[in-house]
Amino acid sequence: MPDKHLSTQFDSDLNGVSSRVMELGGLVESQIHQAIYSLSNFSTEAAAQVIDIEQRVNAMEIEIDRDLASIIARRQPTARDLRLLLAISKTTANLERVGDEASKIARMVKSIIESGSARQLPSTDLRVAADLAAGLLRKALDAFARLDTSTAVAILKEDDLIDREFDGFVRKLITYMMEDPRTISPSLDLLFLAKAIERIGDHAKNIAEFIIYVVKGTDVRHASIDDVESAVR
Repeated sequence: MPDKHLSTQFDSDLNGVSSRVMELGGLVESQIHQAIYSLSNFSTEAAAQVIDIEQRVNAMEIEIDRDLASIIARRQPTARDLRLLLAISKTTANLERVGDEASKIARMVKSIIESGSARQLPSTDLRVAADLAAGLLRKALDAFARLDTSTAVAILKEDDLIDREFDGFVRKLITYMMEDPRTISPSLDLLFLAKAIERIGDHAKNIAEFIIYVVKGTDVRHASIDDVESAVR
């Protein structure tokens, strides 16, 4: 993942923690896919699996942070290495929050199924957005493994697609609720799911911003896309 360092032991430590982050990313991705499956098929079994994984994700976040603190204390990394370690910590936190969003989706799907209104809900649009968000997270993890700033910029642009999907879906739900007040309760459930999906895209975007920070030393959070593109040139 990173360039070769003077300290072989530092390289070993860094590779070890980087591998753990990728392992955490794979675990969180499995949560998302199970959450999407539970939404698509109204499966309580898949929803339960998502929730069961949550404790493993939380434990891995704590373990990775502990390892990072140990590396910083023992190796006293220089500027770029320190940026990388900080970015790994922030990426780990964002992955844990993605897992939280997947668990929220799973819990809401279980609630919808138990309410008996599952088959009445127009959830196709949500599945499309969820697939987009899952794909964006996969790209973010791949880009982080390679410290690929070009892909990072592309991810920032793609996040806008998910935001537009979310805005369009909200408008559609408002129309449903205005036309038929009986749809208010199930529409609010869908809005909760849509917001969780949008947040997954936001966390993928955050990871992309950390990649640019590591490579270029520039904090591009809250920057316009034009400014981001200038920073990576």
